Amino acid sequence: MLLVLSAEHRAHLGCLPRAGGAAVGELGRLALEQLRRGAAPRACETAARKLNVGVDTIQHGVEGLVYLLTESSKLMISEVDFQDSIHVLGFSDELNKSLLQLYLDNRKEIRSILGELAPRLPSYHSLEWRLDVQLASRSLRQQIKPAVTMKLHLNQNEDQTAQVLQTDPATLLHLIQQLEQALGEMKMNHCRRIVRNMK
Repeated sequence: MLLVLSAEHRAHLGCLPRAGGAAVGELGRLALEQLRRGAAPRACETAARKLNVGVDTIQHGVEGLVYLLTESSKLMISEVDFQDSIHVLGFSDELNKSLLQLYLDNRKEIRSILGELAPRLPSYHSLEWRLDVQLASRSLRQQIKPAVTMKLHLNQNEDQTAQVLQTDPATLLHLIQQLEQALGEMKMNHCRRIVRNMK
């Protein structure tokens, strides 16, 4: 699977040859620091003085590397696919090898950082439900008004929470049909590929 770079990301990565071959190591270090701790403008200024290039060049190079490394690590693209993805940039073989080595050395750590940044969503624990039917009221002697009440128990960060939901059977039936359709779509090859790359 190839990583498709937008024109903006290509432009940012285009700063790398101007910064020089030795700069890839420095910019790679800054990109990893940005992933770990967030942006560090002073570190970019220091690197710009050290490499004798503009601060904007360093910042764009770091942003481009952060995108390249995070997207490649998310998709866990192979060595060959990574090389094919950066080949379109027209860099020298030496620069391509440096970028590949940077990716191979750090992809596990980047995936771990991205995993920590992912939101922790609640997970299903159990469900209680009850069907209530109103047969009559003072104003209407003959009516049938069904309602389904559900208590959804969820786990979140080792705590249990509960949500109470109420709906009519027609809406519940529609919801079930939509969920079954979504599950059916998950069995398609396209969706399987996406899910496999998300893991």
